[in-house]
Amino acid sequence: MKLRNLVAGAVGAVGATAAANRLVASRAGELDPFLKGEHGTYRWRGFDVAYTEAGDPEDPDLLLFHGINAAASSHEFHTVFGDLAEEYHVIAPDLPGFGGSDRPPLLYSASLYETFVADAIADLAETPVVVGSSLTGSYVATAAREADIERLVLVCPTDTSMGGRRTWLRSLVRSPVLGEAVYNLIVSKPSLRHFHEDHGYYDMDKLTDEVVDYEWMSGHQPGARFAPASFISGFLDPEADLGETLADVDAETTLVWGREADITPLSQGERLAERGGARLVVFDDALLLPHVEHPGGFVDVVRGDVEAELEA
Repeated sequence: MKLRNLVAGAVGAVGATAAANRLVASRAGELDPFLKGEHGTYRWRGFDVAYTEAGDPEDPDLLLFHGINAAASSHEFHTVFGDLAEEYHVIAPDLPGFGGSDRPPLLYSASLYETFVADAIADLAETPVVVGSSLTGSYVATAAREADIERLVLVCPTDTSMGGRRTWLRSLVRSPVLGEAVYNLIVSKPSLRHFHEDHGYYDMDKLTDEVVDYEWMSGHQPGARFAPASFISGFLDPEADLGETLADVDAETTLVWGREADITPLSQGERLAERGGARLVVFDDALLLPHVEHPGGFVDVVRGDVEAELEA
């Protein structure tokens, strides 16, 4: 009798969890692009990759590659996109598995994103300036060794996210019912705000409800957990050492850092700049998102108007 009650309780718990997952998904609705501009689709190896472009096509090309987190997308560049479009033809894709792009249940990997970035640079632009944020900065650097680019701007780039690969964690988050429930907790609004406060924003007053709402909606789209499952389990970390990769890049490279960043501290940026022969621009009062919190200064960096370390 006790066993029967235990089984019945377990079945009931699973059923309740599944029902809660369905309820959350039903509230998300369709995800519209966050950035203002022309919205298109880049067909890449079976993926429909969403992108937003703005600016005069006759102006120099600028590609913006967002970083990776549980609710990542090109919305990361919302504070600078319009200003950059005044001088550049700007293209900002959503990486496969994120934002408005397709999110099939693949085992996402660093090599997939390295290949995507290299192909996007070749197919979407002509000798562009390329911006890469956080972990995606390492994919951009890898592509830049062979790609025809004008300049690189990397925001707090890293080649290590979660400190090692954990197959069990990836399998857990990918699993139906329980995995979806775990992921829903990760992309809940309190959790999103916590992550931003912990290592994203120096000044949380700059994080708007509009951004949090969009990240919540993005994080609850069909298939949303599969790419982040590889991220939080360490499978999106590249094989190559970022310092060695930067040393092989011929294009002029600028590293942008938040002075108060702790997950990727400034000391890491200083070492990378020295090893890769890159310029280092440092923004005070910033963590991992100096481009979001100091848009004017960041636009100047992309334009090449900043030659040395910046005190923002």
